[in-house]
Amino acid sequence: MIIGITGSSGAGKSTVCEMIEKTYNSKTITADKIARKLSEKGTEYLNEIIQRFGNNVLTENGDLNRRKLANIIYSSKQKRQELNQITFKYIKKEIEKEIKNSNNKIITIDAPLLIEADMKKLCDTTIAVVSEDKEIQIQRIIERDKIDRKHAVARLGAQHPNEFYTENCEYTIVNNEKLEEQIKNVIEKIMLNF
Repeated sequence: MIIGITGSSGAGKSTVCEMIEKTYNSKTITADKIARKLSEKGTEYLNEIIQRFGNNVLTENGDLNRRKLANIIYSSKQKRQELNQITFKYIKKEIEKEIKNSNNKIITIDAPLLIEADMKKLCDTTIAVVSEDKEIQIQRIIERDKIDRKHAVARLGAQHPNEFYTENCEYTIVNNEKLEEQIKNVIEKIMLNF
């Protein structure tokens, strides 16, 4: 069974995936980790990024400067769409490979752009993870990505509202103090319908 897990930055997708993995012995495929691996020096993916955005998105060592690239894409919707267009095809291909090579009964795909990347087709069902409190979400982004408040707010502002995710997924988990209970309830419902 393949469960797609999506939501905006800092909503708690990774936390939900970790809890499912721990409780149900699932495998988690993380789109962001795949993107990091794909953007290593000399890869086809990184070369495409350089062709589109120029050498100024590289560090002195020739590695991808994620912070510079993030500043570019979070300040321009068009640039974000251009990067997504490059990224989606590579990530989707890698996720398909990981699914094929896994023998876990449950696989979760942690992908913030699951819907936009048309990866919902890979999933048997989907869960939207949303945060009730924007301020907590902003703090999570600041801590996780080690960026300032201004950039965290811009990053969150460039993403879809919670309603986008809840309307496009079969299930919703609200990241609050009842997280564990919600995960258990949702997974039990999914198992009954699977």
